[in-house]
Amino acid sequence: MDGSTELLSISAFARRVGLAPSALRFYDDSRVLRPARVDAVTGYRFYSPEQEARAVLLRGLREAGLPLAEVSVVLDGPEHVGREVLERYLERMRAQTQTAKAALAVALRSLSTASSTTEVRIDGVELASAVRQVVPAAASDGEHPALDCVLIEIDDGEVRLIATDRYRLSMRVLKPAALDGGPCHLLMHTADLIELGQWAARVHQVTLQVGPDGARARSATQSCVLATVDAEFPSYREMLSALPPTEYRVIVDRLALRDAVNSRGDSAPIAVSFADDELVLSWADHSQTAALPAICHEDLPQLIGFDPAVLAPALEAGVGPDVLLEISAADRPVVVRSADQGTFTTLVMPVALDTST
Repeated sequence: MDGSTELLSISAFARRVGLAPSALRFYDDSRVLRPARVDAVTGYRFYSPEQEARAVLLRGLREAGLPLAEVSVVLDGPEHVGREVLERYLERMRAQTQTAKAALAVALRSLSTASSTTEVRIDGVELASAVRQVVPAAASDGEHPALDCVLIEIDDGEVRLIATDRYRLSMRVLKPAALDGGPCHLLMHTADLIELGQWAARVHQVTLQVGPDGARARSATQSCVLATVDAEFPSYREMLSALPPTEYRVIVDRLALRDAVNSRGDSAPIAVSFADDELVLSWADHSQTAALPAICHEDLPQLIGFDPAVLAPALEAGVGPDVLLEISAADRPVVVRSADQGTFTTLVMPVALDTST
């Protein structure tokens, strides 16, 4: 690089190319857009004006929803391969658009026209989406009443929905439109929460009211009492804080991984490994492998096992085109979340693999 080239700070470069500094840091970690120079003392990133075209193209591809692994192919692979990737993605988007239009048309036709109380107003569709995402992680065996429920926690200016069955834990965070009152929580049985979610999907906004006399939900035209459960929910905060540091991280197309997991059925554990920018699914004996393009921050040196009946719903409930797997060890919970959206997180427990068969 020409020593006379004036480098830009990450903030200046971010303004020039229309990306947030946090996005630039993420793309640096993902090896998609590396800075021209990193100060060895301060760690500050600096970019060259010559990188602007790449950054703008990257931004456009991500705004179009292209998975990050495929973005890397378009940016750095042979031109004809990049063109094929974009053409395939365009066809997928056309099919998804038609499906979405049909689903929304059906949904639109179905729509009908001061004390210690806490009130919080939430977008109805977001609440319905959160319910759909976390409910699969709740238990259904009836052995532990609290685990058959979902915790709704209102605190720190957020509304959090949390569910766990001891093998996985899912949490979705919502930003309310308005919040009045102090911290509170309520525990709802999954069947009652599903019913609330179905109702919320049909209204513009939902107001949750929690007070000494119980809990209610209301819209502009309707109001209902919420049935709550008196039980002790596990301390999920302690579970999250006890997670060991992440050692291995991989980013992969969420739906592609979901489909690959589902194709294996749910009769036996599946094995996952990743290296050289590929994620490989197989049986425990390495047979019947399927490789997916991925971005691997570190190669996973061993196989890690998953119950497909647990992993697949976590992927199905995710948000965004890419999923990020964060692994500390083969016998510790794996964090499954969107690569660039942090409002929904699932912990999935690995399972032991029998490599003798």
